Amino acid sequence: MLIPARMSEAEEQRWVGVMLDKLAAQESKRLLGDAELAERAGMLSEQYFQGRARPTSVRWVTNQNTRWGSCTPAEGSIRLSHRLQGMPEYVVDYVLLHELAHLLVPGHGPRFWRLLDAYPRTERARGYLEGVVAAERLPHLPAARSEQPDTRSEQPDTRGD
Repeated sequence: MLIPARMSEAEEQRWVGVMLDKLAAQESKRLLGDAELAERAGMLSEQYFQGRARPTSVRWVTNQNTRWGSCTPAEGSIRLSHRLQGMPEYVVDYVLLHELAHLLVPGHGPRFWRLLDAYPRTERARGYLEGVVAAERLPHLPAARSEQPDTRSEQPDTRGD
């Protein structure tokens, strides 16, 4: 990645984060099928739970509009909402790990959350999902006044936060 020399270290770090998020979003646009989703769950179980969480099935479903995922520990089945498709990979991974953790610990007690502490992007993914939920609750914004397209090229925001 090329970055203008005039950027401060803080601006550079922020811009790199923005670009990495964009790359992750582009990568996640390639939709995983059920077989790939199950494979991903297996990899995550190995990496974070020493392979102890072994689902019998992992699949996308279209009937979950208020939940991101669900798990039936007695059957070993995991279902993820189709609404996750197209979200960044780290968000899908978090939801998969959340449901995999339920195969090991059914409830949401301290032991459950300690399992998820192993995933370094837990808080970021939860924040992303909370943002999606909050955005869905906003009233629809009125149409833009101008029909002219925005022709400005994307530049880093150099104003301080």
